[in-house]
Amino acid sequence: MRTIVFPERGRAEVQGDGALRETLAFRDPQPVVEELTQSSECEPGTVLVQAVYTGMTNGTERNVLLGGNYSAKQWPISFIGYQHVGRVLAVGAGVEGFAVDDLVYSGRTPHVECYCAPVGEHSLLIKIPDGVEPQHAALFGVASVAMHDVRRAEVKLGERVLVVGAGLIGQFSAQCARLAGAVVTVCDLDQERLAIARTLGAHQTVTLTPDASSWDAVQASGPFDVVFEDSGAPVLDQIIGTTFGGGGILRPPSPGNASSRVVLIAGRERVDYSFNAAQGLELSIIHASHFNLSDLGEVARFTAKGNLKIGPLITNVVKLDDAPRIYERLVSEPASLLGTVFDWQ
Repeated sequence: MRTIVFPERGRAEVQGDGALRETLAFRDPQPVVEELTQSSECEPGTVLVQAVYTGMTNGTERNVLLGGNYSAKQWPISFIGYQHVGRVLAVGAGVEGFAVDDLVYSGRTPHVECYCAPVGEHSLLIKIPDGVEPQHAALFGVASVAMHDVRRAEVKLGERVLVVGAGLIGQFSAQCARLAGAVVTVCDLDQERLAIARTLGAHQTVTLTPDASSWDAVQASGPFDVVFEDSGAPVLDQIIGTTFGGGGILRPPSPGNASSRVVLIAGRERVDYSFNAAQGLELSIIHASHFNLSDLGEVARFTAKGNLKIGPLITNVVKLDDAPRIYERLVSEPASLLGTVFDWQ
């Protein structure tokens, strides 16, 4: 039994099951596997699942790997990731809706070969719908984060939405906002990522530059009702402005309309912005955390119908043994990675 571990800051390894004994939430899976060879049973209310694919969560995992705000800053760390696709090996007593050989997605399971997962409202465990590629389902987590963000912002038909940062969550935020009926603009430094955003339905893209001048082109595309700040870059002055009432990127308040909203997603230690600018806009600043079973269900439904596209965002499918090399790139060249899926087969 294998798992991905961060043994020290900035480095990843593939290790055996000993690394799991203190970190798995449910129970040490190795005895479960041993029991299966004798009884083909697992604990009541759970399903035993063996990994087929897991998806890397670029922003969160890099943050943890480098000791950012999501990290306990105490290594080794082995409870990593939340995008696990596996095949059901056994079904415990009292479980309904799951059967042996089902392909399932779990949003509370790290990069681990086997796990015994509870079934229920808070488990984030679903059957992968027919017609969805298992590799694609390995990115259901980041897609569900974006779905949750769009729902938290209550994006409405006809609203103008700006997505800052065309990484995975930005790409999915743009798609989910478009599905909600918004007019979507995506901006980023990377022209290749913006090209992908256009193929996935973004109505407009803007190439940013390291200086602030390119924000004039963003402003010309506004004003915006909702901005998803998915980059983590110091861009809140460009988004919110620095003078009373902002600087034109966000829509000013008007009778009968909801206030403009900024949704902060990418991890960061602290947030600083102009109070006067936000006050003049009557701005709502929204935080969102992870996703729920309803968000996950909507992602699965839209993907199965072909409305939400995942395939074009997967740029690397690698065998598990290559994971350390991928994490080296995640540290040194994060922009070189988009959707990465680890193959456990």
